[in-house]
Amino acid sequence: MQSIYDFKTTTLNGTPADMSEWRGKVVLIVNTASKCGFTPQYKGLEAVYEKYKDQGFAVLGFPCNQFGAQEPGNAEDIGAFCEKNFGVSFPLFEKIDVNGEQAHPLFTHLKQQAPGVLGTEGIKWNFTKFLVGKDGKVIDRFAPTTKPESLQELIEHALQA
Repeated sequence: MQSIYDFKTTTLNGTPADMSEWRGKVVLIVNTASKCGFTPQYKGLEAVYEKYKDQGFAVLGFPCNQFGAQEPGNAEDIGAFCEKNFGVSFPLFEKIDVNGEQAHPLFTHLKQQAPGVLGTEGIKWNFTKFLVGKDGKVIDRFAPTTKPESLQELIEHALQA
C-alpha cells in the first residue's frame, strides 16, 4: 500500500519536492484558494502549524482553482496574498487539480484512502483537509467547514502515536 511518501510535487516557487521530506511527521494536507469563503481558514491553519511544528507537525497547502475559479492568481500572487493577509509560513505548493483526469496523484491517493460522504472520492470544495499520521497513511478526511483549530485534539493524539 502506498503512503504519501511515494509522491513528488513542486513548491510554490517551482522547486521539486519529495513528500518523503515529511516522513515521520504528522501532516495536514489542504487544498486552498485565495478568494473563497473559507479563505480565512489560512489563519487557523497557520495557528495550528505554529503551535505544533516543533513537535513534528506540518501543514501543506495546495492551491487549486477547480472550485468557482477561486484561485486565479499565479504562484507569486498566491504566495504574496497568503503571507501578507495571513502570515502563512507553512509550505505552499504549485497550483494543482484535485479532481478529474488532471488530478495530482497525491490527491488521487488521499481521496482513495479517505473517501468522503457516502464513499464518494471527489473533493467537493476548497479547504478539504486530510490528516496524515507519522507512517504516511491517512488518518481522516475533513470537510471544508471543519475549522483547523477544531483538529487540535486529533493532531495531539497523532503526535503521541
